[in-house]
Amino acid sequence: MSTITTNSAPELVRAFQALEVDQQLALFYFIYKEMGNSVTPAAPAASTVSPEIAEGLFNQIKELSHEEQLQLQRELINRQDNQLTRQYGALSDTTKLLVWYYLAQGMDNGTIIPMPADYQLVEAAEQLMSQIKSLDFEQQITLFRDIVAPMGVDSTQG
Repeated sequence: MSTITTNSAPELVRAFQALEVDQQLALFYFIYKEMGNSVTPAAPAASTVSPEIAEGLFNQIKELSHEEQLQLQRELINRQDNQLTRQYGALSDTTKLLVWYYLAQGMDNGTIIPMPADYQLVEAAEQLMSQIKSLDFEQQITLFRDIVAPMGVDSTQG
């Protein structure tokens, strides 16, 4: 296991992407739980965000069964090609971040499959969480956009 020794965004993005898919999902949720009050309100207010589009995609996701919701989240991270991952891939990076914010809110209110109560992050994810917490606000937002940007399928790319 490697220890992350830098707070540079590219290193942290690579560390996030090196985690198993379910650990990535869990880490994103734990970030929302611990830092949501400071980080996530920035996403809806950003100038490049399209709340209606993010909400439209979220509404399609919440109509799926809980198992399908989890599978779709995995497909977004793994960049598997389907209608919803293409819709996501066409969004601006800030709107993508807002989709994940809505998903985390949905996990809290029960419309999206919840995190198992006993779920534990692996050590690498815990270390990454600590490093993310040490970043200033702008660095955190940039990092989160860099993490969500490549997810999904951009149908304009070959």
